Amino acid sequence: MAEASGTGRTVREASLEVFRAHGMTTVFGNPGSTELPMLADLPDDFRYVLGLQEAAVVGMADGYAQATGRPALVNLHTAPGVGNAVGALVNAAANGAPLVVTAGQQVRPMINLEALLTNPDATVLPRPAVKLSLEPARPADVPAVLARAVHAAMTPPRGPVFVSIPMDDWDAELDPATEPAGTVAARRVHRRAAPDPAGLDALVEALDGARSPALVIGGDVDATGGFHDAVALAERTGAAVYSPPVEGRVGFPTGHRLYQGSLPMAIDPVAQALAPYDVVLVVGSAVFRYYPYVPGPFLAPGTRLLHVTADADQAARAPVGDAVVADPTLTLRALLERVGPGPADRASPPERAALEAPRAGGEGRLSAEELFATLAQEWPEDAVLVNESPSHRGVQQARLPIDRPGSSYFTASGGLGFGLAAAVGVGLAEPARPVVAAVGDGSLQYAVQALATAASLQVPVTVLVLDNREYAILKWFAAREQTPKVPGLDLPAVDHLALAQAYGVPAETVGTVDELRAAFRRGVAGPGPRLVHVPVPPSGS
Repeated sequence: MAEASGTGRTVREASLEVFRAHGMTTVFGNPGSTELPMLADLPDDFRYVLGLQEAAVVGMADGYAQATGRPALVNLHTAPGVGNAVGALVNAAANGAPLVVTAGQQVRPMINLEALLTNPDATVLPRPAVKLSLEPARPADVPAVLARAVHAAMTPPRGPVFVSIPMDDWDAELDPATEPAGTVAARRVHRRAAPDPAGLDALVEALDGARSPALVIGGDVDATGGFHDAVALAERTGAAVYSPPVEGRVGFPTGHRLYQGSLPMAIDPVAQALAPYDVVLVVGSAVFRYYPYVPGPFLAPGTRLLHVTADADQAARAPVGDAVVADPTLTLRALLERVGPGPADRASPPERAALEAPRAGGEGRLSAEELFATLAQEWPEDAVLVNESPSHRGVQQARLPIDRPGSSYFTASGGLGFGLAAAVGVGLAEPARPVVAAVGDGSLQYAVQALATAASLQVPVTVLVLDNREYAILKWFAAREQTPKVPGLDLPAVDHLALAQAYGVPAETVGTVDELRAAFRRGVAGPGPRLVHVPVPPSGS
């Protein structure tokens, strides 16, 4: 498309400069007619990543943004495309993925007529799944609104921001005398806040005086670069270390001698798990993501909780504990400068239970224990795990240690559809690292179209489909919540090999440890994607 003539720049030219200035030259999208003016003659330095359904588009961008640490650009098709993407936006918000989500809008002269493809409530539709929802008041505002969206998406707590853009805005010409578009592209916002001195004093005093301390290290520690700082603080203080109940990233090496596993998910069990400790410092996570409801005290008598989070709302809504609103990693580094070593008589962390030998699956099926124990033996040092097999996550955490930063992703929302698409996004972000997606057969179907993108772009991702033909995690909850005979928890048989091959992805089924070992090696060797179908026993077997 030819740009408008004249002395000024077009809205499109200025907007592309905003994207370039923030490293946002990869566009995840599924185009429609209202998006064509934005995408026409896309410059050679931009890459368009096509997803065949909007949930896959947003999921790929989610994984990409988390892996790169930069904002990712998403382009959706007016109201229907945004509607298809809302569930994935809920996931992205919970994961703290900084996305700028643009969607086309009908031309301004026809919005009032509600002509075909008009989104009459464009800014309302994606709320409350996004941090901010915007539509420029006039064409000249588009570059500044996009710049605002970038800064808002990247400001803690990170998350998706939505911008609706009328399709006739892109070719509008900016007046250089009144619209200096270059200034919005050049602006920088420094977002990381150091801890308040009084709050830091309280943390130092508590840790130095603790008899038996514990650290709960959340995913924001990994996201802000504090993985090794968390290890240093734990070793300095001799604290036991836990992961929060539900967390999207691993902020502490799970094979470390001080690591005790994930906290349980419900109120009373969390209090019991933390009862042996007099001081508990939670860093980079909410306090806590509880579910199901098991009432009880939030903390045992004699346990004091302290909280460090960059999310002011997390600090405000926590049911217990004093909080410091600050960057998790900057706070860890400040603590390392001041906290003294733990005394020799400090109580030792409890011993972690030894793992039993993996239980066999039988009948040509591998058990989850066998699967993840085998992966641990074969795991490449620099591999990345994306997990969306909820009923097997506890087994994965016990059997497959994650000991490097930026190496594990899980959706923190409780919804499905993240795993496969996010793994493709991570693979695009880090093509030199082996990316492994452990995905349940139910989870796979929510954004299965991501297989087409993986095949088209030859993304190096190995997809392990744990097939038990059921929503096993829901059966667990049904038993826990005493809701018998719930329909829809058993899944029909799906030919996963044919499904993968239809999208252009090589696939195979494995039923023994040796077959799994060989298939996994083929997958991580590449090139491109591979699907490995792993039948596993149903729940209760």
